[in-house]
Amino acid sequence: MEELRNAQEIKDFLLQIINDHKNKESILHPFDISKELEALRKLDEESYKFICKKMPSELFAEILCEMPTYIQEEIPSIISDTKIANITSKMDSDDASTLIYNISQIDEEVAENILSKLDKEDQKIIEQLNSYEDYEAGSYMQSELFYVSIDENIGKALKRLKKQKEENILDNIFHAYLIDNNRKFLGAIGLEELILYEHSQKFDEIAKDKITEYSINHKEDISEVVEMFAHYNLSALAVVDDENRLIGRITHDDIHDIIQQQDTKQLYSLAGVNDEAEQEESLYLIGKNRAFWLGINLITAILASIVIGLFDATIQSLVALAVLMPIVASMGGNAGTQTLTVTVRQMALGEISYTDAKKTIYKEVIISLVNGFLFALVIGIIAYFWFKIPLLGLVIAMSMIINLLSAGFFGAVIPIILEKFEIDPAIGSTVILTTVTDVVGFFSFLGLATLILL
Repeated sequence: MEELRNAQEIKDFLLQIINDHKNKESILHPFDISKELEALRKLDEESYKFICKKMPSELFAEILCEMPTYIQEEIPSIISDTKIANITSKMDSDDASTLIYNISQIDEEVAENILSKLDKEDQKIIEQLNSYEDYEAGSYMQSELFYVSIDENIGKALKRLKKQKEENILDNIFHAYLIDNNRKFLGAIGLEELILYEHSQKFDEIAKDKITEYSINHKEDISEVVEMFAHYNLSALAVVDDENRLIGRITHDDIHDIIQQQDTKQLYSLAGVNDEAEQEESLYLIGKNRAFWLGINLITAILASIVIGLFDATIQSLVALAVLMPIVASMGGNAGTQTLTVTVRQMALGEISYTDAKKTIYKEVIISLVNGFLFALVIGIIAYFWFKIPLLGLVIAMSMIINLLSAGFFGAVIPIILEKFEIDPAIGSTVILTTVTDVVGFFSFLGLATLILL
């Protein structure tokens, strides 16, 4: 799509989109429209508000799902509660509950007012979904699904599905979920398998090998859901209550979003940045969060400087030490980061845990020790030819082995210990590891130099 250059062009384009939607003509995907709407918001707020008010509720429901949290939070300041309620009623239940939740974070009274304008069934569903904790599977499910009774006629069920699709009650249907008379979950059959059977047959006549029984309890941790989607290549997963009654489903698009969020959070955390804070528009809030971690890093840097200060006489007597010091610290820091990144990532994927600690630590120590000897030889030779001091090469070589060994050991140990104490390993590991590698690197290098060279 050709890039639009100014606010007026974007406004005209969006007005055309609205007109096309009213005439039931083909339009862009909601994601593409949301990007144009966001661009207009930055260029001309008044035009943005005008378009939001003109946007048909059915179309806005699809667009708003694609927009960032902060835009959802501010939407009550732009359009009426009545229109928001109308938009919410046209969303899938999981998207509707997310919108109400986001609004409630800014103004709970407004969120309650919007909720009160929905019909009783929608209110009940949204309140139920928002009652779950963020980590529970139930908070990510949607109640819209296609379920059939095990003794129901296949042809009759498909006619019901067709009617529900025509009335826009159901969307993105991949399975027919089988239940008994008490709504107990019995399994699921893919629609591509279902079309192979005669319409006169009943669901209890379907071959057992065509029915999958994957489901998740509504209170289970969402990480378990992510693993099931990854391991079993699922497109959707049934959600059941404590009595194994079918209450909803989680679809692959939601899991994709969760994985993306987890990866982003992990990447930001390793850099000492809060992913939620970075989504804020306020430069103050973003800067405040970053300043906190920079302050922590300053403290660790001071600790390393204190160690250096203990050997100031040694450094003054041999200037070459000041030249080579950064090499030891840098190599230790990079080696530790490699180990830390791999360990944290494998923990996030569920590949290692506290019970696997010995195996993980042993592997990382061996790798670091091998690399330590390799680069100790390299830097030892370089230091010898550089400064023509044989023992200086020995000092930095020994220090390199010690620091890389400690980097590998602590790079694996720190995140494992943090997880044991239920602290996010991605958040605190980097700061602690940086302190360890700097302190060990400087202390070993300068300490050995004091003992051997002076």
